[in-house]
Amino acid sequence: MNNLSMMLTGSRHQAYDVLSGGLHRCGLARERSERDRGAVSLEQVLWFVAAGVSVAVIAAILWNQIRDEANTPVESPVAPNP
Repeated sequence: MNNLSMMLTGSRHQAYDVLSGGLHRCGLARERSERDRGAVSLEQVLWFVAAGVSVAVIAAILWNQIRDEANTPVESPVAPNP
């Protein structure tokens, strides 16, 4: 089954290459520089990591507050005296 998956993936890549080459030759496709913006910069990676860390810190703070509130004992209600 693994060979079949590899053959399908290879066929899909070849078909995409043929179709994109044909579109490019006909003038219907955009230039590669417009379509492909290149690799991700280190600054983008660091911003993504910083955003992930900040979300994790906020989630941990909220989780601790919710857990502390859930662990506080609740006083049972008392009926009023007539």
